[in-house]
Amino acid sequence: MKKVFPLLAAALFIGQIQAHGLWTEQRRGNIETIYGHGAEDNAFKAEKISAAWAYDNHGKMIPVTVKRLDDHARLEPLKPPALMAVALDNGPWSLTPDKQWINQGRSKVPNSTQSLHTFKYSLAIYREGAELPKLDQLKMVILPETDPLAVGVGKPLPVRVLIDGKPAAGIDLIGDYRSAPHQISAKTDAQGRAQIEVRNEGLNIIAAEVDLPVANDADIESRGLFTSLTFLGEAHHE
Repeated sequence: MKKVFPLLAAALFIGQIQAHGLWTEQRRGNIETIYGHGAEDNAFKAEKISAAWAYDNHGKMIPVTVKRLDDHARLEPLKPPALMAVALDNGPWSLTPDKQWINQGRSKVPNSTQSLHTFKYSLAIYREGAELPKLDQLKMVILPETDPLAVGVGKPLPVRVLIDGKPAAGIDLIGDYRSAPHQISAKTDAQGRAQIEVRNEGLNIIAAEVDLPVANDADIESRGLFTSLTFLGEAHHE
């Protein structure tokens, strides 16, 4: 049995690196970054948040500060945003023959058997009628093709998935990442488009992920991308 535990630990660890997602939530009046899977909300190193961007209703950028706390990061825009985007860089990881994951590329772990670099992205839409700016900094993004706040619960939202700025075909979309993180709701067509039912009156988290091979890189053999789109299904009323 002793030989099983390192293998199991390695599988669980890489599962966390790859499968965990990123999104934002408003809690106690703050915009908090969430790193988790489904209902899980895990602590993480705040320095892994590599950047954040806030925009007004016309797509004009608003200055935003990333406040790095002990177990996560908080986003503090200069004024309430209409949209918010955030990126997390998990860094390169290499697996040794004895099933230990090291947070370095394979150039520094020459005996590694697997190497990857994962990135997490999220786009949150807060205001109805917000204009989408260019989001080239998000290497994978789910773009709504109509205003998600105006669609209504139970109705389809057309979206388009881009990877490195290009339409991504055959991408599985999870329609309710928090409540059903393993349930595929749709797959993108040749133009990267799909229709996703708006599931919740409260926070909706639509998500997708992909693992892409990387050639001629001294440190990694694959690049893992995760992305989420969040919005409220119905407007909040006091």
